[in-house]
Amino acid sequence: MQGVTTPMPHDDPGPQHTDRDETGDDPGAWQAPAPLDHGAGVGRVLHLDAFAGVAGDMMVAALLDLGVPTAAITGALDVLPVHGYELALAHRTDHGVVATRFLVDVTDPQPHRRYRDIRAMLESSSLPPGVRDRALATFAVLARAEGRVHRMDPEEVHFHEVGAVDAIVDVVAACAGLDWLGARVNAGPLPMSRGFVRAEHGVLPVPAPAVLEILSGVPTVGAAVQGEMVTPTGASLVRANATTFEPWPSMSPVVTGFGAGTKRWPDRPNLLRVVLGDPTPAAESSSARDAATHQELRCNLDDLSAELVAVLTERLLREGALDAWTSPIGMKKGRPGVMVTALVRSADRERLAGVMLAESGSLGVRWSGAERIERPRETVTVETAYGPVPVKVARNDGMAPQAHPELEACRTVAAQHGVPVRVVVASALGAWWVTRGT
Repeated sequence: MQGVTTPMPHDDPGPQHTDRDETGDDPGAWQAPAPLDHGAGVGRVLHLDAFAGVAGDMMVAALLDLGVPTAAITGALDVLPVHGYELALAHRTDHGVVATRFLVDVTDPQPHRRYRDIRAMLESSSLPPGVRDRALATFAVLARAEGRVHRMDPEEVHFHEVGAVDAIVDVVAACAGLDWLGARVNAGPLPMSRGFVRAEHGVLPVPAPAVLEILSGVPTVGAAVQGEMVTPTGASLVRANATTFEPWPSMSPVVTGFGAGTKRWPDRPNLLRVVLGDPTPAAESSSARDAATHQELRCNLDDLSAELVAVLTERLLREGALDAWTSPIGMKKGRPGVMVTALVRSADRERLAGVMLAESGSLGVRWSGAERIERPRETVTVETAYGPVPVKVARNDGMAPQAHPELEACRTVAAQHGVPVRVVVASALGAWWVTRGT
């Protein structure tokens, strides 16, 4: 590259200037586009137009080119205990289109990292919940695919030193950009090229075996190109974060970004195009689930213990699901399984789908729109012979009100007074009917 890039030091999101020499990038410092506000994508569609494939660095670059502030990326990376690398941004012109490059230069020796190490690091980090959940879901997809290919426990999947840093930086940075926008993500068909690629385990055919595992059920299209167009990291980001896979969603484009890859293709620019747009009425009518006030998230599981299923439902409720439940189901080849369902607000759909993916290890989450009628509710406190107890009350015109004492509060009061819980419940109900029941 001849010219100048813009470094992205971890402790300073602002641009500085330094000379680099990587043939192919344009002279001059990287210029940031007009920044997009936090949540600029809420209610909108972000389309990933991967006509030349997708890699982690291309997705980060495209999001920055779109207008995600550099501070949103560096702020997320700063909280991770990963060091010994430098970031830089550059412009590249490919087939006449000016795009952004995101460069990661590993400068120091790195420790061996397994999936379990990366997962533990992300879980214990102070990343924003949305970024953390997206990153966990992405690495879970990647580890499960690599585990299948190498016939090993996903927890033991090993990322070689430099590759682990690249993957961590690319995944967390991309997830930070997606979370900053808050848009629904749609991905077009991914191009499947030909040839071979050298990996840690030797020479592999293209598409790489892990890529095909990751993209099971995802639309793809053949490409007469020799070389790797879709990397495992890029495929995992798409699989974990895209919720629909339409060639082009019905939308009115608002802003476009281009992220450049490392290679050059003879028949097309090696760019990932991301388009943020407003859904059109056609999209709303054909996808009524996106206009619904609530969503039902579902995933089928046959390899998760009952204890971990309970952990999943508890976390969904703790993080904002309105309800979560399980149903026994029969799966392929007669295997017994369980379907986990959560009722969530539409605004929480992507975030809680990420929670479901991260905790379950499932390769996918389905959803459908749901509407509901709610009776007006309130919580009142009544005085009983054992002390104050909160009572939930539901009212409706022309119907008798319904009252339910808070069970956890009743348990606490019962333990304090050494009486059965049912006695406290009955006392609270009696007190409510006497004072407020009609």
